Amino acid sequence: VNPLSVKRFIQMKLSKIKTDKSDAKAICEYAQATEVPLYTARNAVQAECLQLLSLQDLYLKQRTAVKNKIHGEKALGTPSKTVSRSLVRMLKQIEKELAQVESRLESLVRKTQEEQLEQLTSIPGMGKKTAMLLIVLTDGFASFENARQLCCFTGITPTIRQSGTSVRGRSRISKVGNRKLRNLLFMCSFTACKTNKACREIYERIVEKGKSKKLALIAVCNKLLKQAFAIAKSGTYYQENYLSKSA
Repeated sequence: VNPLSVKRFIQMKLSKIKTDKSDAKAICEYAQATEVPLYTARNAVQAECLQLLSLQDLYLKQRTAVKNKIHGEKALGTPSKTVSRSLVRMLKQIEKELAQVESRLESLVRKTQEEQLEQLTSIPGMGKKTAMLLIVLTDGFASFENARQLCCFTGITPTIRQSGTSVRGRSRISKVGNRKLRNLLFMCSFTACKTNKACREIYERIVEKGKSKKLALIAVCNKLLKQAFAIAKSGTYYQENYLSKSA
């Protein structure tokens, strides 16, 4: 259950009381009023992969903080040698730990989904890190029934804000999804525009209509996800001239 959905449900009741007892009752009422999907427990490998992703995020933030600190010390003009050496040692240790985490994560993914990883990376523009993240977060794409659900999970589907004839806000992506996956896909979109025929055609078509390049890149991200979903579900490798049955 999405915690935000429960929070909004409780707020909708306009209750002035907030205690553990009242929250428990409200959550129970939410479960009765809403069709809640059954929870599927993760196996040991899936659980470890998610823990590794969390640890990876922590190390990446620490690495950025230490790099910024090193840059700041150098900007002082007369940085302390003791401080500088300590920061460099810390950075090297973080890099070492980060490499071990990434190695372990790849090892686990290859242990359970090696063929799917190879299939996903056969998509022009789809990097190994993005492919591994997709596999881990989607449980090998078993968590989604269609590509649109996957796009919504990533937060790259448009949101429309209209009311009558006076309020017509610009369409924007929802951003209600996994930020890390969304950022990696956006970086992949630059390469995909050059090497992926379908992505390049979408990008050029949108730009020719006078739309912004950023909007075109988001459309490319959407296309990459749809390609990844189709390949994962069919168990095949990327084919440049493949024509879907619905086309």
